[in-house]
Amino acid sequence: MEMLRDDNQWISSSMAKREREVVHTKAEPSRKPRILLAASGSVAAIKFANLCHCFSEWAEVKAVATKASLHFIDKAALPKDVVLYTDEDEWSTWSKIGDNVLHIELRRWADVMIIAPLSANTLGKIAGGLCDNLLTCVVRAWDYEKPLFVAPAMNTFMWTNPFTERHLMGIDEIGITLIPPVSKRLACGDYGNGAMAEPSVIYSTVRLFLESRNQQGDRKTS
Repeated sequence: MEMLRDDNQWISSSMAKREREVVHTKAEPSRKPRILLAASGSVAAIKFANLCHCFSEWAEVKAVATKASLHFIDKAALPKDVVLYTDEDEWSTWSKIGDNVLHIELRRWADVMIIAPLSANTLGKIAGGLCDNLLTCVVRAWDYEKPLFVAPAMNTFMWTNPFTERHLMGIDEIGITLIPPVSKRLACGDYGNGAMAEPSVIYSTVRLFLESRNQQGDRKTS
């Protein structure tokens, strides 16, 4: 079964479509962009601290991690100014009606969300509309006038599984942009497509997208 389309064509068409949409997430000139980084349960989460460092030099960053991803994330390596939220934080400060709900507050705060790595399991949850942890609750409550990027990471046979194709089509339809995986020797020992894009590539992709869109907005208003 042919996998959707060439990955480069996929991201180019997806990003072009996002740029044509009317959005209202341009950061105010007086502040940095607000980036919500999220990690799900993949071995590639060992690179999450590096990803946070890439973005924190340019933007305000907050982070969300699923329970499974915490097995791979080195919390001590995270930038000191990046707060990491987990499922345990979701309702820990809530006691009555009117109190803040964390997944709603994170959605309101962020200009952009990036899920990297996106595991096969979390991809399936998002495509099916499930929201059983902090990360997926943020996605379910997301305002799709704001960009949401995903960088999948999984075994090659999981990546080429027919369910993955269906799930990618589903998230594309709701406005989520794919940063495709790459081919390399995977953590399991197999060689093939499915490795998460490098943090530097994810960073440059998102930054280029935002700066290009903001420049287009400036030309329209000038």
